[in-house]
Amino acid sequence: QVQLVESGGGLVQPGGSLRLSCAASGTIFKINAMGWYRQAPGNERELVAAITSRDTTHYSDSVKGRFTISRANAKNTVYLQMNSLKPENTAVYYCDADNLQRSLIDLPRDYWGQGTQVTVSS
Repeated sequence: QVQLVESGGGLVQPGGSLRLSCAASGTIFKINAMGWYRQAPGNERELVAAITSRDTTHYSDSVKGRFTISRANAKNTVYLQMNSLKPENTAVYYCDADNLQRSLIDLPRDYWGQGTQVTVSS
């Protein structure tokens, strides 16, 4: 079984920083890309940032220049450094492992973590 476990969320004041971590565990052969999504109350889940196995990154326009995604491939771990946080960044942040294969013959599929709450408030 594959599990993704997020950590690092919490309450922070506007302008502050948080670092989210997500570790994928279990039988893992290959992960195409890993990413962070978020969902605020009443909104749809949206992509925040993603990184491929070759370290190609993608960011939503709203977080460019403030958030940085990085990945430790050997540890199947992805991080999201969030700086200059704003109240509108408040959401549950979810980690995604895109097209994960458990073996060479396994069909790739996405796996999700349970989410971690990030609250930006004074």
